[in-house]
Amino acid sequence: MGYWNSRGLRGDELEEKINRTNELYKEKGLAVVQKVPTPIKPIRIDSEKRTITLAYFEQKSTVDYIGVVQGVAICFDAKETTKNFLPMSNIHSHQIAFMEAFKGQGGIAFLVVYFKKYDEYYFLPIEKLKPLYDEAQKGGRKSIPYSQFDKKYQISIERGMYVHYLKALENYIREENA
Repeated sequence: MGYWNSRGLRGDELEEKINRTNELYKEKGLAVVQKVPTPIKPIRIDSEKRTITLAYFEQKSTVDYIGVVQGVAICFDAKETTKNFLPMSNIHSHQIAFMEAFKGQGGIAFLVVYFKKYDEYYFLPIEKLKPLYDEAQKGGRKSIPYSQFDKKYQISIERGMYVHYLKALENYIREENA
Protein backbone atom coordinates (compact mmCIF):
# COMPACT_ATOMS: atom_id res chain seq x y z
CA MET A 1 0.00 0.00 0.00
CA GLY A 2 1.48 3.37 -1.03
CA TYR A 3 1.75 6.40 1.18
CA TRP A 4 1.61 10.07 0.35
CA ASN A 5 3.36 12.67 2.45
CA SER A 6 2.74 16.37 1.95
CA ARG A 7 6.29 17.21 0.80
CA GLY A 8 4.70 17.65 -2.60
CA LEU A 9 3.52 15.56 -5.50
CA ARG A 10 5.92 14.81 -8.34
CA GLY A 11 4.62 15.74 -11.76
CA ASP A 12 2.20 18.34 -10.40
CA GLU A 13 3.39 21.03 -12.84
CA LEU A 14 3.11 18.65 -15.79
CA GLU A 15 -0.37 17.57 -14.78
CA GLU A 16 -1.47 21.18 -14.39
CA LYS A 17 -0.34 21.92 -17.96
CA ILE A 18 -2.11 18.81 -19.24
CA ASN A 19 -5.27 19.78 -17.35
CA ARG A 20 -5.22 23.23 -19.00
CA THR A 21 -4.63 21.59 -22.36
CA ASN A 22 -7.56 19.23 -21.85
CA GLU A 23 -9.82 22.15 -20.93
CA LEU A 24 -8.81 23.89 -24.16
CA TYR A 25 -9.41 20.71 -26.20
CA LYS A 26 -12.89 20.41 -24.67
CA GLU A 27 -13.71 24.10 -25.34
CA LYS A 28 -12.66 23.68 -28.98
CA GLY A 29 -14.61 20.42 -29.35
CA LEU A 30 -11.46 18.44 -30.11
CA ALA A 31 -11.52 15.98 -27.20
CA VAL A 32 -13.00 15.16 -23.82
CA VAL A 33 -10.23 13.93 -21.54
CA GLN A 34 -10.43 13.82 -17.76
CA LYS A 35 -8.00 13.37 -14.91
CA VAL A 36 -8.58 10.09 -13.09
CA PRO A 37 -8.60 10.79 -9.34
CA THR A 38 -6.51 8.56 -7.08
CA PRO A 39 -8.49 7.66 -3.97
CA ILE A 40 -6.62 8.39 -0.75
CA LYS A 41 -7.42 7.76 2.90
CA PRO A 42 -6.28 10.61 5.18
CA ILE A 43 -4.31 9.49 8.25
CA ARG A 44 -3.09 12.79 9.70
CA ILE A 45 -4.79 16.15 9.19
CA ASP A 46 -3.43 19.51 10.28
CA SER A 47 -6.67 21.00 11.60
CA GLU A 48 -5.12 24.46 11.90
CA LYS A 49 -4.09 24.61 8.24
CA ARG A 50 -6.92 22.31 7.14
CA THR A 51 -4.54 20.15 5.10
CA ILE A 52 -3.82 16.45 4.87
CA THR A 53 -0.28 15.81 6.09
CA LEU A 54 -0.25 12.02 5.79
CA ALA A 55 -2.44 9.66 3.79
CA TYR A 56 -2.28 6.34 2.03
CA PHE A 57 -3.56 5.33 -1.37
CA GLU A 58 -6.65 3.17 -0.92
CA GLN A 59 -6.08 1.35 -4.20
CA LYS A 60 -3.66 1.28 -7.09
CA SER A 61 -4.36 3.90 -9.70
CA THR A 62 -4.67 2.95 -13.34
CA VAL A 63 -3.52 5.91 -15.45
CA ASP A 64 -3.69 9.67 -14.98
CA TYR A 65 -6.04 10.48 -17.87
CA ILE A 66 -8.78 8.82 -19.87
CA GLY A 67 -11.04 10.16 -22.59
CA VAL A 68 -12.03 10.30 -26.22
CA VAL A 69 -10.57 12.23 -29.15
CA GLN A 70 -12.80 12.50 -32.23
CA GLY A 71 -14.27 9.06 -31.54
CA VAL A 72 -10.98 7.43 -30.52
CA ALA A 73 -10.66 6.24 -26.91
CA ILE A 74 -7.37 7.22 -25.26
CA CYS A 75 -5.72 6.72 -21.90
CA PHE A 76 -2.35 7.98 -20.76
CA ASP A 77 -0.13 8.57 -17.81
CA ALA A 78 2.02 11.66 -17.27
CA LYS A 79 5.63 11.02 -16.25
CA GLU A 80 8.27 13.59 -15.41
CA THR A 81 12.01 13.20 -14.89
CA THR A 82 14.86 15.56 -14.04
CA LYS A 83 17.40 13.11 -15.45
CA ASN A 84 18.42 12.27 -19.01
CA PHE A 85 16.42 9.05 -18.76
CA LEU A 86 13.01 7.87 -17.59
CA PRO A 87 13.42 5.43 -14.69
CA MET A 88 11.35 2.27 -15.06
CA SER A 89 10.64 2.58 -11.33
CA ASN A 90 8.28 5.44 -12.30
CA ILE A 91 6.15 2.97 -14.27
CA HIS A 92 4.12 0.34 -12.43
CA SER A 93 2.98 -3.09 -13.56
CA HIS A 94 -0.71 -2.29 -12.94
CA GLN A 95 -0.38 0.73 -15.25
CA ILE A 96 1.17 -1.40 -18.00
CA ALA A 97 -1.58 -4.03 -17.54
CA PHE A 98 -4.31 -1.38 -17.73
CA MET A 99 -2.84 0.26 -20.84
CA GLU A 100 -2.47 -3.12 -22.56
CA ALA A 101 -6.08 -4.06 -21.74
CA PHE A 102 -7.24 -0.63 -22.95
CA LYS A 103 -5.38 -1.11 -26.24
CA GLY A 104 -6.84 -4.61 -26.48
CA GLN A 105 -10.30 -3.01 -26.51
CA GLY A 106 -9.35 -0.78 -29.44
CA GLY A 107 -8.16 2.28 -27.53
CA ILE A 108 -4.82 4.05 -27.72
CA ALA A 109 -2.63 3.99 -24.61
CA PHE A 110 0.52 6.03 -24.09
CA LEU A 111 2.73 8.05 -21.77
CA VAL A 112 3.35 11.77 -21.93
CA VAL A 113 6.93 12.11 -20.71
CA TYR A 114 8.49 15.41 -19.66
CA PHE A 115 12.28 15.70 -19.55
CA LYS A 116 12.81 18.73 -17.30
CA LYS A 117 16.54 18.78 -18.11
CA TYR A 118 15.77 19.46 -21.80
CA ASP A 119 12.36 21.09 -21.31
CA GLU A 120 10.95 18.59 -23.82
CA TYR A 121 7.80 16.48 -23.89
CA TYR A 122 7.31 13.15 -25.66
CA PHE A 123 4.51 10.79 -26.64
CA LEU A 124 5.43 7.15 -25.91
CA PRO A 125 2.88 4.56 -27.12
CA ILE A 126 2.35 1.37 -25.12
CA GLU A 127 3.69 -0.71 -28.05
CA LYS A 128 7.10 0.95 -27.66
CA LEU A 129 6.97 1.06 -23.86
CA LYS A 130 5.93 -2.56 -23.19
CA PRO A 131 9.02 -4.31 -24.65
CA LEU A 132 11.33 -1.93 -22.75
CA TYR A 133 9.36 -2.50 -19.55
CA ASP A 134 9.42 -6.29 -20.01
CA GLU A 135 13.18 -6.21 -20.62
CA ALA A 136 13.69 -4.26 -17.38
CA GLN A 137 11.58 -6.79 -15.47
CA LYS A 138 13.87 -9.57 -16.74
CA GLY A 139 16.98 -7.81 -15.41
CA GLY A 140 17.70 -5.55 -18.38
CA ARG A 141 18.11 -1.80 -18.48
CA LYS A 142 16.11 -0.09 -15.69
CA SER A 143 15.49 3.12 -17.60
CA ILE A 144 14.67 4.53 -21.01
CA PRO A 145 17.39 6.92 -22.16
CA TYR A 146 16.39 10.31 -23.53
CA SER A 147 18.15 9.38 -26.80
CA GLN A 148 15.62 6.57 -27.36
CA PHE A 149 12.68 8.96 -27.51
CA ASP A 150 11.62 9.48 -31.12
CA LYS A 151 11.72 13.14 -32.22
CA LYS A 152 8.69 12.55 -34.46
CA TYR A 153 6.73 12.02 -31.24
CA GLN A 154 7.99 15.17 -29.56
CA ILE A 155 5.08 17.16 -28.15
CA SER A 156 5.02 20.87 -28.80
CA ILE A 157 4.23 23.43 -26.13
CA GLU A 158 1.92 26.13 -27.36
CA ARG A 159 1.81 29.59 -25.80
CA GLY A 160 4.09 28.28 -23.08
CA MET A 161 1.29 26.48 -21.27
CA TYR A 162 -0.42 23.87 -23.43
CA VAL A 163 1.03 20.36 -23.89
CA HIS A 164 -0.36 19.81 -27.39
CA TYR A 165 -0.24 16.02 -27.40
CA LEU A 166 -2.94 15.69 -30.09
CA LYS A 167 -0.37 16.45 -32.81
CA ALA A 168 1.85 13.56 -31.66
CA LEU A 169 -1.24 11.35 -31.33
CA GLU A 170 -2.23 12.25 -34.89
CA ASN A 171 1.28 11.35 -36.14
CA TYR A 172 1.05 8.03 -34.32
CA ILE A 173 -2.40 7.21 -35.77
CA ARG A 174 -1.26 8.15 -39.27
CA GLU A 175 1.80 5.90 -38.89
CA GLU A 176 -0.28 2.99 -37.56
CA ASN A 177 -2.73 3.25 -40.48
CA ALA A 178 0.00 3.51 -43.15
